[in-house]
Amino acid sequence: MKGQKLYYRIGEVSQLLGVKPHVIRYWEQEFGLRPKRGLGMQRRYTPEDIERLRTIKKLLYEEGYKITGAKRRLKIPFASRDQNYRDLLMEILMELKEIGKLLR
Repeated sequence: MKGQKLYYRIGEVSQLLGVKPHVIRYWEQEFGLRPKRGLGMQRRYTPEDIERLRTIKKLLYEEGYKITGAKRRLKIPFASRDQNYRDLLMEILMELKEIGKLLR
């Protein structure tokens, strides 16, 4: 990508890839992607995240893979995806504890 930035917002990634933001959010969920979060919990995608999404788009749209086949092709183990969910839940739990402290 020309003039690479460190982070891109979901709207920018949507335009770069030519897909709607909800498609990107769906792929995140299905493929266990975890973009960093900025202020207000906005997704911040790195150039590496965007390349991963480009690969997913190519597999699904150009090569005709279904989600399961694309996962296999990318060799994303389910255990890894499950770990991402656990990590996310732990982050949420920590944030809720911090909010609880602020409300006391």
